[in-house]
Amino acid sequence: MRKPSLDRWLLAACLVVLLSSSCAFASKKEVKKKKNNKEVTYDGTSLIIDGKRELLYSGSIHYPRSTPEMWPSIIERAKQGGLNTIQTYVFWNVHELEQGKFNFSGRNDLVKFIKLIQKNGMYVTLRLGPFIQAEWTHGGLPYWLREVPGIFFRTDNKEFKEHTERYVRTVLDKMKEEKLFASQGGPIILGQIENEYSAVQRAYKQDGVNYIKWASNLVDTMNLGIPWVMCKHNDAPDPMINSCNGRHCGDTFPGPNKENKPSLWTENWTTQFRVFGDSPVKRSVEDIAFSVARFFSKNGTHVNYYMYHGGTNFGRTSAHYVTTRYYDDAPLDEYGLEREPKYGHLKHLHNALNLCKKPLLWGQPRTEKPGKDTEIRYYEEPGTKSCAAFLANNNTEAAETIKFRGKEYVIAPRSISILPDCKTVVYNTAQIVSHHTSRNFMKSKKANKKFDFKVFTEPLPHKLKGDSYIPVELYGLTKDKTDYGWYTTSFKINKNQLPKKKGAKTDVRIASLGHALHVWFNGEYLGSGHGSHDEKSFVFQEPVALKEGENHLVMLGVLTGFPDSGAYLEHRYTGPRSVSILGLSSGVLDLTESSKWGNKVGMEGERLGIHTEKGLKKVKWQKFTGKAPGLTWYQTYFDAPESESAAAVRMSGMGKGLIWVNGEGVGRYWMSFLNSLNQSTQIEYHIPRSFLKPKKNLLVIFEEEPNVKPEIIDFVIVNRDTVCTYVGEDYIPSVRHWTRKQDQVQAITDNVSLTATLKCSGNKKIAEVEFASFGNPIGTCGNFTLGTCNAPVSKKVVEKHCLGKGECVIPVNKSTFKQDKKDSCKNVVKTLAVQVKCARDRKN
Repeated sequence: MRKPSLDRWLLAACLVVLLSSSCAFASKKEVKKKKNNKEVTYDGTSLIIDGKRELLYSGSIHYPRSTPEMWPSIIERAKQGGLNTIQTYVFWNVHELEQGKFNFSGRNDLVKFIKLIQKNGMYVTLRLGPFIQAEWTHGGLPYWLREVPGIFFRTDNKEFKEHTERYVRTVLDKMKEEKLFASQGGPIILGQIENEYSAVQRAYKQDGVNYIKWASNLVDTMNLGIPWVMCKHNDAPDPMINSCNGRHCGDTFPGPNKENKPSLWTENWTTQFRVFGDSPVKRSVEDIAFSVARFFSKNGTHVNYYMYHGGTNFGRTSAHYVTTRYYDDAPLDEYGLEREPKYGHLKHLHNALNLCKKPLLWGQPRTEKPGKDTEIRYYEEPGTKSCAAFLANNNTEAAETIKFRGKEYVIAPRSISILPDCKTVVYNTAQIVSHHTSRNFMKSKKANKKFDFKVFTEPLPHKLKGDSYIPVELYGLTKDKTDYGWYTTSFKINKNQLPKKKGAKTDVRIASLGHALHVWFNGEYLGSGHGSHDEKSFVFQEPVALKEGENHLVMLGVLTGFPDSGAYLEHRYTGPRSVSILGLSSGVLDLTESSKWGNKVGMEGERLGIHTEKGLKKVKWQKFTGKAPGLTWYQTYFDAPESESAAAVRMSGMGKGLIWVNGEGVGRYWMSFLNSLNQSTQIEYHIPRSFLKPKKNLLVIFEEEPNVKPEIIDFVIVNRDTVCTYVGEDYIPSVRHWTRKQDQVQAITDNVSLTATLKCSGNKKIAEVEFASFGNPIGTCGNFTLGTCNAPVSKKVVEKHCLGKGECVIPVNKSTFKQDKKDSCKNVVKTLAVQVKCARDRKN
C-alpha cells in the first residue's frame, strides 16, 4: 500500500521541479527582455538613453528613395562614416495612396528598413509628418485628402485632424506591434510630429496654435516611451523639444525654449536640392564640419545631416520642378557611393568629437574671446583632468594664432581646431586628410548595342466632350494619377472678325499658372511653354492661322509634381487660366469663359499600361525611322550593363518625359530645360540593379517633344575609381592616431606623423598613378595640374608606395620627396596632390 503512495509523491516532486525550472527559465527570459528595453529621457544637456548620455550623429536616409536591395549597403556605409542614428520621414502618400488601403511593402517597407538599422546597432529618429515637405510631391500628403469635404490642412480642422490621427495611430501601432520603440528594446529613440510649422503658423493664427497643441498631445498621450521634437518651431508646446533646421544652427538657433530641453539639430543641409533649370550648386565639407563643431561647442549634442544619402525620386514622386536625382552631393551620393572627401572628413569629425565626449556631456562650459575674429570654447569637469576645447578662427582670409593655456595654436582661416584634452589638436575643420574621389560614368559595352526603337504616337484629341465653361484646374483634373490633362475647345470666326490689314498677325495667348503646356491649333503643333520652380506662372503666345468658320484649339497641361510647402496647400491651383485670340478686327476674343471646354485625363499609353511587357501588345508599334512627332512612346530592349557597379541611362538627345525599365518608374527627365550655363540640370538617371535582368530589359520612354534623337541615349556604369589626395605639409595628422583612456588623450601609434591615404573601394587595387606632385599643384580631383613648384620624384615615390595595393599611406614631408636639401621653392608651404586609378585585379 505504501509503494503507490511513494510513486505519486515522486511524480509530484518531479512536476514541482519541472515547473520551477520552467518558471526560472521564463523569469530569466523576462529579465533579459527587460534588459533590452531602454528608457529614453532628456535634460538640458542631452538625450539620456538607458541611463547614459549620448552624442548623436545622425543622417537622413529615406526608404522610398532607394530600393530594399540598396538599404543594407547604405546603412552599413552610414555606420562606417561614424553615424550612430538614422533619421527618416514617414511618407503618408506612399503608404495610403488610396484612402483606407495601407501599403508597407517593397520600397515602402518601413519595418524592414528600421530592422536593418537595428541590426547595425544604430538608433532611429522617426519623423511622422503628417506633412513632411521633403521636396516630395504634395509634401507627403495623399491626394485624396484634398477632396475630403470641408478640409483645411495643418490647422484646427476637424476633418484633417480625424484623418491625421488615424494615419498617426496606424503607423505608431505598427511600430509598437513590431516592438521597434526603444522602450520595447527597439531602435526608435526619438519621434517628430509635424514639420517646420513656424513657416505657416501665422497664416492660421489661433487655429494654428490649437492644432500644434493637439498634435503634441496626440503623440504624447500614446505613452510610447520616447521624446518628441518639433523642428523649426521655437514655441513648441511642452513636452515637445524645439529643434533647429538650417546650415549654421550654432549661430542661428536661439536654443531650447526650456532649460530642461537639449539642443538638437534635426536638419544640417549637406547641399541644396536641385530643380530643373538649376546651375550646379554645392556646399563644401569644410563649411559643414565648421558648422557641426561650432554647434557642439555651444552645448549641442545631436546633429542630423539632411541628407546623408539623397537617393532617387522614382516615378512621379518629386515635388514640382524637383529633379529625379535628390541631394546627390550628400556624403553618400545618389547611387549610395561614398562622396569623398565629404564622407571621410565628417567621419574624422565624429571621431574627434567622440574623444571629447566626457567633458562635453559632463563638463562646465566656458568661453574666452582673445581677439576680434577668434574664440575659445571649452568644457572642463570640476575635480578631474577631463577637458575639451574648440579654438575658432572666424577670419575668412587669414590664419590666426590663439594662445591657450600657455601654448600657441595656429588656426587656419574660418576653421575650428578640436583639442579633446585642451592640449592636443586632433582635427581642424578646414584641413582635409581623408582621400577624395571623382565620379565616373563609363559607357557600357554590353548594354549599348544598336537599339531597335519602336514608336507609338499618342492620337491628338480633336473635340472632347465636356461641360466646363472654363479650363478645369489641373491638380483636380489629374488627381495625381498622371502628369497630363487635355483641354479642347472650338470657336467660330466670321469673315468680319478676320484682320482686314494685309499681313496682320493673329496670336493665341494662354496664361498659365504652371507647370508646362503644349498647344495645337487646327491640328498644327504650335509649341510649348513652361514656368520654373521660383516662377511657376508663364504666358504662351504664338501666331495662329485663323480660318473662317470653325477653329480648333487643343492644349495639353503638364505637371511636374504637386507643391510641397506653404499654407493652404489644399487650395493651390495650376494649369491654363486664361485663353484669348489677339489681332482680330473685332478686338480680343476671350475663349476662357465663352467656349465650352472638353477634358481628358492622361495619355492613352498610360491607360493601356504600354510601359509594361503585358501592355506593349495593346497598341500597334511602328519602326522608328529617325524622326517622330511629340507625344511619342519609344520602346527597345537592352542587356544589363556589365559588372555589379551602379547603372544609369544617359538621356542625351531627348527633351522631356518619363522613363520606365521593366515596368519600374525611373523618373521624370527634362533635358530641354537648360540652366544659365546652357546645360541640362540632370543628364544621368539611376537604374537600380534590382530593376534589371541579365538580358532583354525593356526600356520605355514617353517623350513630349518632337524631333528628339533616342539613338544618342546610352547606358553607363557608375564608379568612383578615380581616387585622390590633397594634403598640405602644415596639416594636422589624422585623428585616427588618437584614442581616449579615462581622462587622457593618447596616441595609438609611437610615431604620430602626417600622412596621405589613398583607398580603392571593394577588392579593387591602384592600377595607375595619373598625377602626383609635392609642391604647389592646383585644381581638384579629376582635374589637377602642376603649379610653379614640384618635387621631380613625386610620381616615383607615389608609385613605390601605392601601385598594386588596395590602400596605401604616403608620409607627407620634405624628406619623403627629397626636398629637405634640394628645395626649389623653400618659402612655399608644400602640398601633396595625387590622383590614381583603381581597377579590379585581372586575376580576379
